Amino acid sequence: MFLSREEVRAIDRRAIEELGIPGLVLMENAGRGTAELLRRLGINGPVVICCGKGNNGGDGLVIARHLDNWQFPVQVLLFTRAEELTGDAATAYQSIARSQLPVVAYGEAALDEKELQNQLASADWIVDALFGTGLKGPVRPPYDRVIGAINACRAHVLAVDIPSGLDCDTGEPLGPAVRAHYTATFVAPKKGFENPAAKAWTGKVYVLDIGVSSALASAATRSCS
Repeated sequence: MFLSREEVRAIDRRAIEELGIPGLVLMENAGRGTAELLRRLGINGPVVICCGKGNNGGDGLVIARHLDNWQFPVQVLLFTRAEELTGDAATAYQSIARSQLPVVAYGEAALDEKELQNQLASADWIVDALFGTGLKGPVRPPYDRVIGAINACRAHVLAVDIPSGLDCDTGEPLGPAVRAHYTATFVAPKKGFENPAAKAWTGKVYVLDIGVSSALASAATRSCS
């Protein structure tokens, strides 16, 4: 089963409305599962997590909290103002803020590319949590430069659900796209991953369970067909 953008949204909606699983629980499951995958893959130095303002960024914030709890060195780079976070992502941010986990926010000033490169230079791992499956159009500034900086690093790169800048349905880049060594995707692979060319961006794909039953996932895909 490969999921389209529309099917991903339908699964999330039905999990919340029909199964009664709060969106924050889905985010927590996704973030913890990804953090556990990182630990299995091996962490030998700092982990830098690049977060956008949507739920994909919220997943990244959850990952950061769990890695910090497990005593791994973590740095969060937040590419929006904290006040612009909403919903579950805002709740995830409050949790790490209260834990005094280090966060560098780039939302209040123009992006300093040299500073960003310095932040990324020492990373053993970079986690791409900028954009999720909902992205439809080309990545806009300054995110295009953030993606360029990630791709220029020698660190291992893990994408959360889908590499930022890759179209969920076609597997083609929407302009600049993160080239990940690994992708932790949720519930099922995304439709675009069927495109052989997508592997250049996804790297090795791991499918993680976030607590959504296979029956609900199948029903949601049928309802979208």
